[in-house]
Amino acid sequence: MELYPTLISSKNISALFSPDGVLAKHIENFRARPQQIELAQAIADAIESNSQLIAEAGTGTGKTVAYLVPALLAGGKVIISTGTKNLQDQLFQRDLPTVRDALKVPVTIALLKGRANYICHYHLERTRTDGRFITREDAKSLSKIVSYAKTTQSGDKSGLSGVAENAPIWMQVTSTRDNCLGQECPNHKECFILKARKEAMTADVVVVNHHLFFADVMLRDEGVAELLPACNTVIFDEAHQLPETASLFFGESISTSQLIDLAHDTRLEAANSARDFKPLPIATDALDKAAKDLRLVFNQPDGLFKQKEGRMAANTVQDISNWQGTLTALTDCLAHLNTMLEAQAERSEGLQNCWQRGLELHRKIKLWEEDVTGDGLVRWLEIFHHSVQLNTTPLSIAEIFSKQMSGHPRAWIFTSATLAVKQNFDHYQAEMGLPGARTACWDSPFNYSAQALLYVPQDMPEPNSPGYTEAVVQAALPLLEASKGRAFLLFTSLRAMQQAHEILQTEFARKQLDYPLMLQGDGSRNELLSRFREHGNAVLLGSQSFWEGVDVRGEALSLVVIDKLPFAAPDDPVLAARIAHITKQGRNAFMEYQLPRTVINLKQGAGRLIRDEMDRGVLMICDPRLITKSYGKRIWQSLPPFKRTRELSEAVEFFSLG
Repeated sequence: MELYPTLISSKNISALFSPDGVLAKHIENFRARPQQIELAQAIADAIESNSQLIAEAGTGTGKTVAYLVPALLAGGKVIISTGTKNLQDQLFQRDLPTVRDALKVPVTIALLKGRANYICHYHLERTRTDGRFITREDAKSLSKIVSYAKTTQSGDKSGLSGVAENAPIWMQVTSTRDNCLGQECPNHKECFILKARKEAMTADVVVVNHHLFFADVMLRDEGVAELLPACNTVIFDEAHQLPETASLFFGESISTSQLIDLAHDTRLEAANSARDFKPLPIATDALDKAAKDLRLVFNQPDGLFKQKEGRMAANTVQDISNWQGTLTALTDCLAHLNTMLEAQAERSEGLQNCWQRGLELHRKIKLWEEDVTGDGLVRWLEIFHHSVQLNTTPLSIAEIFSKQMSGHPRAWIFTSATLAVKQNFDHYQAEMGLPGARTACWDSPFNYSAQALLYVPQDMPEPNSPGYTEAVVQAALPLLEASKGRAFLLFTSLRAMQQAHEILQTEFARKQLDYPLMLQGDGSRNELLSRFREHGNAVLLGSQSFWEGVDVRGEALSLVVIDKLPFAAPDDPVLAARIAHITKQGRNAFMEYQLPRTVINLKQGAGRLIRDEMDRGVLMICDPRLITKSYGKRIWQSLPPFKRTRELSEAVEFFSLG
């Protein structure tokens, strides 16, 4: 990419974003905003000086165009990392080409996703040959995938609309880092992942997501990172998600699902290459059973311990009957399988790969069993419906991430609508190891005092009281009637969401309200949102996945109800360990860590309401702590400048004034 130094001056940035500039001429409904121009200039300055910038830009600022313009004009290689694959697709397919065409710059762009998004020819053929499927639907889907693989250029599963992205069959026809055969694969030359990576290596701008970015960062320590060494600028959109994502990648984890997958893959490879060696399938069956037995330990019927799903600290596991013995039996089965694989590994690349995977999984289990107390790490387990995951997570990622940013000079841009607490970035800087970064905050251009109302109902019980969810629904019902549906009800737990759904079903029937009632889980998020928009008067109940990344404009969404302030569960093992660590240092964990995280999460939920200049609506936060606790003022002062009320009549009247 050529360098255009004269085009990113303050004068030229203003000209590009002006009402008669090239952006306004080429982008439909483009509106020049002072906040957007200032943000674009700040990003241009950071790129030019190879410095760090943390920028909060309120909803409607137009931050995507604000960072794309200087990124495309400044030259050099740019990595743009987003929060989700949906945002990746939007950037690559719509936003980037639009801005590039408007600026008329010869910039090449590439999209790179994790390997689980690309069809693997080797595993596709192996699955087709094996012919064993979990459901009939999987068998039907396989034929569609086979046909698609012959015609697609990218191999990206999102391009096949006829098979759901979460269909189980995808796990059988894509690869993982564990089971990829690499250069030894017979389909190496036609590999979709390698093709995508080659395009990314040569492109001027590469769009990735946070998970893939940190996966590449972790490979840097092994000397095989592909993206980071070559780039001049890194831009993180939805940067508020980074601390959580980075914690996952800077730690270690091993799941019983990985062991079951190893057993499955070994069984198939043995059938192809070592059919005469009978001990191998016996060893795979033993590992499969041992992995499933470990999950069953957490369903003890004796009442001492029964956890269907959730997180727990490692030190509490010792109280569970049979836990240690079952884990030891699993480790022994894995070691035995590794011995069998070692004896047969030379018979095929697939068996060789399984042996190496088995050795690495055994290493991770033994490492997890070591006592890491005092090493700045916390050990914990996560129990899923069919698996158990053993995790080791750093208490702080600041030092690790700061180290990854050192070395080659480059610009680092962190932007989101929610990074600060009352325009203060101390929490984010401390968490990410960015003490020297420049920080800046731009408010939303929307007129919140005229467009929206913040309503906190009176006489609500304490959030931990037994009848709290019932009280939330009863308090929300008059507003649901006044808004004629058209509402999101956002909950901090799935249990509260499901309970509220049952109550609303009864109340809607009793009051003869015919608003379509929708529940998270009754379809994919995109399907639910599409139906919500089409109905125009629906009521959608959601938990965590609907608090952010959801954009419904217009009258279809006129009311957002939030049941509680989104404090993280105090029994979360990672949170508990971090609180203990901060407290041990004589600091205030609540004010430094818990409260800022809550504010950022609440700002995300509140941000669902007003999405453009024409939107109007009410944000109802039911939690009385917003008023009764000393920290409540700090929370609501971090929200956009809504007009505020505690009177139900004012909230109801707001809808009639529109």
